[in-house]
Formats: sequence, structure tokens, C-alpha cells
Amino acid sequence: MKNLILVIGFILGGILNSQAQSETDMVVRALKSANPDMITTYLDDYVDLKLLDKDEVKNMSKNQAALALKSFYTDNGIKGFEKVSDGGKGTLVYILGKLTTSGKSYSITVQLKQKNGTLYIITMRIS
Repeated sequence: MKNLILVIGFILGGILNSQAQSETDMVVRALKSANPDMITTYLDDYVDLKLLDKDEVKNMSKNQAALALKSFYTDNGIKGFEKVSDGGKGTLVYILGKLTTSGKSYSITVQLKQKNGTLYIITMRIS
């Protein structure tokens, strides 16, 4: 009986982990597309956003964050994304990487939270 419960626990854990992994893959694909409209579909209702040398804005609405992100991508000529690592624990997941342009790159940290079975971006920091 204990073995059966243990096996079921591993299976459920694997399913939940693979679901979170496939959802982070979708966010990574959106970042690689360099299409801010695609990225904004993964924003939570309120986001903490830090862009380069500007102060971090906490609890920015999804619409405001989408506009700021589009402006950043256009102004800086973002062409793509390279994932460095990802991970997480429980309902929180992070993705670390580099946004690329023709001549330079910017470090990006994205924190996601699972809500109603879907991962949403809650924090984005670009430096």
C-alpha cells in the first residue's frame, strides 16, 4: 500500500512538473520571438517591472506593463532571447536569460506564478 501511494505521488509530481516545464517553454518561445505582444499574453493582472536604469515599478497594470515592454523592445531593437537557466519551487518559477540585439545583450529575470493552473509573469527585470 505504501509503495502504491509513493508511486502515485511520483506520477502526480512528474505530471505537475512537466506541465510547469511546458508552460515555461511557451514563455521562452514568446521571449525568443522578440514579439512583445506575444509576451504580454503571459503577464499577470499586475506586474513588477524594472527596465534598465529606470526605477522598478511595483504593481503596474498589465496594460501599462505591455505598453512599457513594447516601447522597450522598439527603442532597444530586441531581436531575440537566449535562456541561461530556469527553475523554481511550488507555484513560483523563474527564467534567467539574455535579450539580444544586433550589437549587445541585456540580462533578464522573469518570475512566474501559477494561478488557476497557468503560469503568469509577475516580475520582469531587465538590466
